[in-house]
Parts: sequence; structure tokens; C-alpha cells
Amino acid sequence: MLDTLLLALGLMLILEGLMPMISPFKWRRLFEQLLQLDDGQIRFFGMLMVIAGLLIFWIVS
Repeated sequence: MLDTLLLALGLMLILEGLMPMISPFKWRRLFEQLLQLDDGQIRFFGMLMVIAGLLIFWIVS
């Protein structure tokens, strides 16, 4: 179980690091746009990401 969790964490770190590694300018511009969003909008996108993650987890398991 711990091995699977560590593999998932490693994959997440790889995917999170691709954009700043490949195109730091575009990543910085995207991050600046995210800073301009309201808290409610950020929460909504966070909720969508959690729901998508749960759906993927449910489909795979």
C-alpha cells in the first residue's frame, strides 16, 4: 500500500514539474492569471479536480 502511494506521489511530482521545466514563461503567465481569480473560482476548480480524481480512482479500482 505504501509503495503504491509513493508511486502515485512520484507520478504527481513528475506531471507537476513538466510545465515549468518545458515552458517556464507560459507557466509563470498561467500562474499570474490564476492569482487574479476570486477565491470562489479557485475553490470551484479545486472541487472539480477533486471530483475528477475521485472518478478516475473509482474507475481504476
